[in-house]
Formats: sequence, structure tokens, C-alpha cells
Amino acid sequence: MLACPVPGELGSPQVPSCSTGLCRAHLKKSDFHYDLPEALIAQAPLPERSASRLLVLPAGDAAFADRHVRDLPELLRAGDLLVFNDTRVLPARLFGRKTSGGRVEILIERLLGGHDARAQLGASKPSRAGTRIVLDAGGEAVVRGRDGEFYELRFDTREPLEKWLLHAGQMPLPPYIHRAPGADDGERYQTVFARELGAVAAPTAGLHFDDALLDALRTRGVEFGHITLHVGAGTFQSMRTENVHEHVMHSEWLNVGPQLVAQIAQTRAQGGRVIAVGTTVVRALESAMVQGDDGQRVLRPFAGETRIFIFPGYRIAAVDALLTNFHLPESTLLMLVSAFAGRERVLAAYRHAVAGKYRFFSYGDAMLVFPQGSPA
Repeated sequence: MLACPVPGELGSPQVPSCSTGLCRAHLKKSDFHYDLPEALIAQAPLPERSASRLLVLPAGDAAFADRHVRDLPELLRAGDLLVFNDTRVLPARLFGRKTSGGRVEILIERLLGGHDARAQLGASKPSRAGTRIVLDAGGEAVVRGRDGEFYELRFDTREPLEKWLLHAGQMPLPPYIHRAPGADDGERYQTVFARELGAVAAPTAGLHFDDALLDALRTRGVEFGHITLHVGAGTFQSMRTENVHEHVMHSEWLNVGPQLVAQIAQTRAQGGRVIAVGTTVVRALESAMVQGDDGQRVLRPFAGETRIFIFPGYRIAAVDALLTNFHLPESTLLMLVSAFAGRERVLAAYRHAVAGKYRFFSYGDAMLVFPQGSPA
């Protein structure tokens, strides 16, 4: 059993320190359950990105407020810093057939360089090393080996794999969207600021921003910064253990650059707030926190892998507010939001959203969350 949210030495780039009180509590996955009618799971985006509804959770115990994402310029202040994840989603889903027979669905998890990739395979039987898959889009893939639930594949394509996927792959819509991806998803399942190719799922809080909203925020005096965290397919995996402390997170690659570290320091020095656009930003920034000479956690540039797992008992120090979509029941992302604003308050907000018929998950509505006991 883990005594803290993640294993390893406290203060390392991947494993920042936590407050200890609730870390030792026996939190259960079922402690983060809520009832969600399937009809509230958004199956397509709204025509206008910033038209999504926004449930505001003010600091402390103030009442929730029902707003819209386009109201953000009114809710933020000059000098605040919005931090976005600029990852770009790969068209990572492919289909084919084993030469021995049997259909296969391939979901690429990560490009490994050259023509190699790590992927999940959906097939009636496990695939052994040497298995050849004839791809519907042309070319072949060969299974080179397996590591847990992931397979390493080598693709035989005429173009570099990254370039070939852009016209051969399908946009990997989440499993709770029960339709095939359409032409519009190629644009709408990307943020307007996406630039670093490598994710297999969108940083969905960023999907609400369009050019008009970004311009309005700039006019308001809000600053922008960026991290990169390539969201992996593990983000959709359900937690297999009832005991939260026994869960091991999937690994994702991130980059927190020196420019952003300087921006955050300047924002804080001038009295502004750091606002994460999405849980991926929180995970990236918390992974880049280290213990300083005075014993306090400080942000430093960091590029590499993280398995950070944030749940109640962990003290999030990198951000002052969080803009996030609604997350699946009993998910690690719901646990992260609960660590930030309190489990009971967050679950009460979810009940409010269900009663108010908010739209849920990737193409759904959003929340603006402030931590309990903090100034708004």
C-alpha cells in the first residue's frame, strides 16, 4: 500500500511531496461515485466552442454559479495567467486483419521513433511476437513484443509513421462517444492552440477556447502560458483496485519549459493567479515541483515521464484555480479535482450539474474551480 499518492522520493520531479493527513486514509474508488444519466454524455461538440456552460465553484463554501465559458473575461482579472496544454492529438486509431485471420483495432499510445509505436490491440486473442497485421489503410504492422497491456509494433509504410497517420489514421474519440469520427472531429477534437503532436486524447478543457474568446481574454489583460503533456490512452482506463492507494498510474510525457516557469514566478510576484486549463496542466506542473532549500516546493523546468497520482490528501500548490470538464465517476481525474476543492464539495457540484442537465465529458461543459479556503 502506498503511504502517499505516488511512489518514490518526495521532492523528485515526478513525485512531489504531499500533505500526510489523508494520504494514510483508506480512500475507496467508490467514494468518488456519482449517478450520471447516459443522456447527459455529450456525443458531439456544440456549434460554438465557447458556448459551453460553466459551473463556477467559488472559494470557500460560496454558492455555485451557473455561467458560460464565454463569461471567462468577466470572471478573471488582469494579470491572471491561463496555462494551456499545447499537445496535438494524433489520428491514432487504425484497423486491420491478422494474416492468420481475425480483425484487429489498433490504438497507438506513443510514437517511438522511425516506424515503431507502442499501441493497444483490440482483438479476439492476444497477439504474439511476429504476428503480422494487414492494415485497412494500406501497409502492414508487425508485433515485435508486449509489455503489459501495450504492444510494440513496427509499421511498414511508405512515409514516416507520423506523416502517414495524418491521412491513414482515425481521430481516437473516447469510448463513451458512440459514433464513428466525422470530418468535423478532425478540427473540433483539437484545441485551437494545439501544436506538439503526440497525444491520443485531447486536453478537453482547452476545447472550449476559440479565437474570439482568446482575444477577449487578452483585452482583459489575462496572460497565456503553455505546457506540453501528451495525453495517453490510459486516461480512459478504469481503476481496477477498490483501494485508491493501490492504484498505479499510467506514464505520460510532459515538458514544463523555463519560459513558463518564469511567467508563473512573475505572475505570483505581481499578485496574479495561475489558472490551469485542464487536469493535464495540474499534473504537469505538480510533476515539475521540487523541494527548495527552504523546504518549500518550487517549480522548476522539467521534461520527462510522470506517473503522478493526485487524490485527496495531496496538496496542490502549483495553481490557484482550475478550469476542467466533468469527469467519469470513480476516475483518477475526478479524484484530482477533489484533491483541489474537497471531495464533498466537488461531488455536490456534480449533483448540481446533473440536476441542471449539464453536458458531460470530452465534448461537454466545464467547471471553474477554486480551492476551499482560498481567496477568489
